[in-house]
Amino acid sequence: MPQAYDSLAEWFEYLNDDCDYDKWSQYFIEGLAALGAGGEGLEIGCGSGAFCRALAKVGYSMTGADISAPMLARAQTLAREEGLTIPFVLADAEKLRTPKKYDFILSPNDCYNYLRPQALTGAFRRAAGALRSGGIFWFDVSSEYKLRNKVANNMFADDRDEVTYLCFTRLCGERVEMDVTLFVRREDGKYDRFDERHTQYVHTERALLTSLDEAGFDVLRTEGRLGEEKEGSDRLNLICRKR
Repeated sequence: MPQAYDSLAEWFEYLNDDCDYDKWSQYFIEGLAALGAGGEGLEIGCGSGAFCRALAKVGYSMTGADISAPMLARAQTLAREEGLTIPFVLADAEKLRTPKKYDFILSPNDCYNYLRPQALTGAFRRAAGALRSGGIFWFDVSSEYKLRNKVANNMFADDRDEVTYLCFTRLCGERVEMDVTLFVRREDGKYDRFDERHTQYVHTERALLTSLDEAGFDVLRTEGRLGEEKEGSDRLNLICRKR
């Protein structure tokens, strides 16, 4: 079975057009400015580059990193279409090494849910190593509430003219297995089928805070999606500063 996002890369932003990338990006733009984060940023798990493009448009110097080569290819294509020059590099959050240090690191939209719990501290140390002293590390995870009560043991579908998306999920202890199928329409009207397996891990806030402290970060605040209350939110944001 292909790796996660091998086939989904081309369709990811299209199928997520209801998440309001503009509002989500503005949340980061305003938050980084309030923190005085500096102008040079790295996005870990950048996917097809929506946030990199949004931040680059308002003057930030961005680099995008992702473990998926198809996602990076799509990110490069979309950036060029918008007249943006953004370097996109193949990198694993667990093994991250960068030739330079950044003022801030962003990692929105579940990147660290794909890491096993025992890998978190090491991955956070890698992020710290890529930051200048006092640099900002801002990431989110799908909350424990969302994964256990909304995502797990469920089925999701999106049927459009060009593509049909199906996702069947099951809870397996502290992880959620997701079987994704795409049916992509060809010019002759027939469909090609693509299958992927995604695995996301449940991370509690307490475990994340412990790992961040061990990795050398002070947590400035935690909040839900777009700054809302954490209780019952689908997303947990952790805004941190490197000690």
